[in-house]
Amino acid sequence: MAEVTLTINGRQVTVPQGSTVLEAAKKLDIFIPTLCYDPELTIDGSCRMCVVEIKGARALMISCATAATGGMVVETESPAVVEARKTILELLLANHPMDCLTCARSGDCRLQDYAYRYGVKEGGFKGAVHQYQIEDDNPFIVRDMNKCILCGKCVRACAQIQGKSVVDYSYRGFNTKVAPAMDTTLAGSDCVFCGNCVAVCPVGALQEKGLRAKARTWEVEKVRTTCPYCGTGCNFDLNVKDGKVVGVTSCDGDVNGRALCVKGRFGYGFIHHPDRLKKPLIKKDGRFVEASWEQAINLVAEKLGAIKSGFGPEALAVLSSARCTNEENYLFSKFTRAVLGTNNIDHCARL
Repeated sequence: MAEVTLTINGRQVTVPQGSTVLEAAKKLDIFIPTLCYDPELTIDGSCRMCVVEIKGARALMISCATAATGGMVVETESPAVVEARKTILELLLANHPMDCLTCARSGDCRLQDYAYRYGVKEGGFKGAVHQYQIEDDNPFIVRDMNKCILCGKCVRACAQIQGKSVVDYSYRGFNTKVAPAMDTTLAGSDCVFCGNCVAVCPVGALQEKGLRAKARTWEVEKVRTTCPYCGTGCNFDLNVKDGKVVGVTSCDGDVNGRALCVKGRFGYGFIHHPDRLKKPLIKKDGRFVEASWEQAINLVAEKLGAIKSGFGPEALAVLSSARCTNEENYLFSKFTRAVLGTNNIDHCARL
């Protein structure tokens, strides 16, 4: 593959031909702020935060969509670049609620981080501001479109990752907003509540309803694990506070990237549910009573043995689970065929 060599902030870097200036800068660990860019989504180039100064160019260029060329000389923090980024932040903050003290995304908000980095304390422009109603009529996601910066990442995530295209840009000019068809709520749309839009949102416009109500971002410990719901093997981070799982957030999983389904992202309520079984139960005199594992296993063995001896092994069938490990499923398969003597075994993830 052909390569090109360019200079960024006085440092040379060689990247494959077709790489962007942003990708070249990342190779040198040079920071360039982005709001609409995401490596898993198509390039939009709408936020302009990633502007850089390229020698010979007539204007500042967006690094996420500008191809790196041989001999290019780039400055990422020149006075003109810094001034442009400050102005962009002031424009965004002019129509953005300044409630960082109570916003659940405080500490995990890219707009907040960039405002701190560039010393922007408030919007530099006065005018009308949006007054949208906060949408929380579903059990999973809170939408506060007053905080939306129109980066479009949720639109692209819904279309390109989930393949649903539930939300898109609506209206025009100052009234532009991201919404489902007919400007309804997510609950009234075809949304499957996968939450992939929440995972890519850089601000507090989209938030996990349960997680944000129970913990601030700096209060949780993230524990990487594998989703137990099916055999795909998606990875995500359990958010743990005071020894309890309070939510799930995306990580860069080997199988799934940051994409998750509704069960993986929001189906964690069973972990600490009061009805969850913690000990084996055996029915005696019409009601379930607690028993030891030895008692429960002996009872199961006795019942299975009676069915096999009375009706033959083909009267038995076994259903395994994706929540088990491959090794456990293998042992279950051997048990079914070698001990029970039947091939009547199926698995919930075989499709």
